[in-house]
Amino acid sequence: MKKVFLIGNHDIVIYNFRNELIMRFLQEGYKVGVVLPYGEKVELLKQEGCKYYEAKVDRRGMNICRDLKLVCRYWKILKKEKPNIVLTYTIKPNIYGSLAAGFWRIPCIVNITGLGSAVENPGILQRISLFLYHIALRKVRYVFFQNQANMDFFISRNILKRNYELLPGSGVNIEQHVFQEYPMGNTKFVFVGRLMREKGIEEYLYAAQMLREKYKDVEFHICGFCEEEYQARIEKLQKNHTIIYHGMVQDMKLIYKEMSCLVLPSYHEGMSNVLLEAAATGRPGIASRIPGCEEIVEHEKTGYLFERKNRKQLCEMMETFIHLSHEERAAMGRKARRKMEKSFDRNMIVNKYLDVIKEFSK
Repeated sequence: MKKVFLIGNHDIVIYNFRNELIMRFLQEGYKVGVVLPYGEKVELLKQEGCKYYEAKVDRRGMNICRDLKLVCRYWKILKKEKPNIVLTYTIKPNIYGSLAAGFWRIPCIVNITGLGSAVENPGILQRISLFLYHIALRKVRYVFFQNQANMDFFISRNILKRNYELLPGSGVNIEQHVFQEYPMGNTKFVFVGRLMREKGIEEYLYAAQMLREKYKDVEFHICGFCEEEYQARIEKLQKNHTIIYHGMVQDMKLIYKEMSCLVLPSYHEGMSNVLLEAAATGRPGIASRIPGCEEIVEHEKTGYLFERKNRKQLCEMMETFIHLSHEERAAMGRKARRKMEKSFDRNMIVNKYLDVIKEFSK
């Protein structure tokens, strides 16, 4: 029986966005291994039939000792289990996982799910990361990208030689995220994501404070893990009724159903999963004009785009949305849903993975 291993840096990401792929592997008779830091979704993956291997990933910056331990961990797991194919996601699993797979001559598919600050921002960290990518990608069988800009970035730096392709992100499960009729009542904006600067939380909080003073019946919701540096501030804004903080939400479908519009002021994305999910539900989006968002949101058709980090323009777009009629908002939501059905159905992504794997397994 063939083995396929998925290496990632977070259990929630693998379970929420790769589970359809995992289930297809299991249905087609593969043994599936997941190599991840431990989290509550690991138990669900094990229940489905996956074998779990713990590998702690430091997601912040580079620490030579911790990163060497991670490389050794991948090296030992792959040596012992000898999978037939390895899939990697996010920067450290991409680099260190593919290096380990290459050492043992195991075919590897790398998924560039976004550049991240280490690669995107000029400096010593970028130079180190690109040097490691140069080495790591030499022996991989295939590289998938989630947006054209990320792919062009790698091509322009001569990192890619062959066998790379663009996918529409992770796609969205349009059967799970079903269309919901547009809600009546007060305008409700929602920010979904880790509460950190690079996700645009500063811009969202600024807009919430500015617009809340003018529109007392507009609500500003936040869902996601709160970094320690923001905890006191979020508590204060919640107490004075500027925002409504939900914390980590297990089932976002219930949130999307009640919201009027998703706001994502992110600084960089691979392909935004939260925008895809909200659009599949039939909700417009307001997002930064960046790769990974502008492919999803069609300006003035399925939502609005604004220049990254431009707080004033974000406020303007949100205020424009506030003044739309219920019918105009609902029409935007229907167009967003149709776009998901046409271009971002996750089944298309799953089938592409399997086609590529079967092709180089001949």
